[in-house]
Amino acid sequence: MSYSQDLIPPRPAPPAAYTRLNPARVLGIVLLVIWAALGVGLLAMMITNWDQDKFVKYGPRLLDGLVTTLLIVAVSIVCGAVLSVPIAIGRMSKNRIANVITFAYVYVFRGTPLLAQVFMIYYGLGGFRDAFEQVDLWWFFRDAWYCGVLALSLNTAAYQAEILRGAIESVPRGQREGAASLGLSSSVTFWKIIVPQALIVALRPYGNEIILMVKASAILAIITVLDLMGQTRYAFSRTFDYQAYLWAAIFYLAIVETLRHVWAAIEKYLTRHLKR
Repeated sequence: MSYSQDLIPPRPAPPAAYTRLNPARVLGIVLLVIWAALGVGLLAMMITNWDQDKFVKYGPRLLDGLVTTLLIVAVSIVCGAVLSVPIAIGRMSKNRIANVITFAYVYVFRGTPLLAQVFMIYYGLGGFRDAFEQVDLWWFFRDAWYCGVLALSLNTAAYQAEILRGAIESVPRGQREGAASLGLSSSVTFWKIIVPQALIVALRPYGNEIILMVKASAILAIITVLDLMGQTRYAFSRTFDYQAYLWAAIFYLAIVETLRHVWAAIEKYLTRHLKR
């Protein structure tokens, strides 16, 4: 048997590779400079065209619209999450009728524009006023706020159902087999083993869905809902000042960025056991 008696002496780290400029890198630098110049110019215009009177007059309306937007998104996401559970179960069911019905639901609401769905609910269901009055539901369908929340809830339920179904099916089958070998019931296996792992997989897609709902809620301004975009349209119709839309964009950007950081913190906390 042979063995080495001398250790390899330590060597310095290899020099950093020099990356030469190429056309793609140059184009990226140029685009970054252009975007930075546009951002600086936009900020300069907002400062030079600042109107204190308009800000004092319409600022509270924008804040009220911001609160309305957050409330609409929160209610829609919660209602959509509740609806998505039976839809996801139906999509995974071996019952052909349940599978076909839930597939049709998901196919329609994911395959048609959200704007069309809002119009169908707000304007289309208005044609059934007599029927809704007989069952005392007209108070709901005559209000744009309720119709908007209903449309967003039905739309996000289809997306959340697919997120949940994909996450559950991504859990390896060996988890179920291992639970069965230990004598665990199917309900305990599903809720204690499958669902926790599935929710970790679905965490990031759920965050993306919430962000998309924040931006999609601006559509409700078209049916007279005075959310953030609705109040912005009102302010612009009175002042014809483009800065109203700039402030709306800043508010939406702040919401999205806050959600992104909060969701990243939640994901980091829930997946801390997966990191070494």
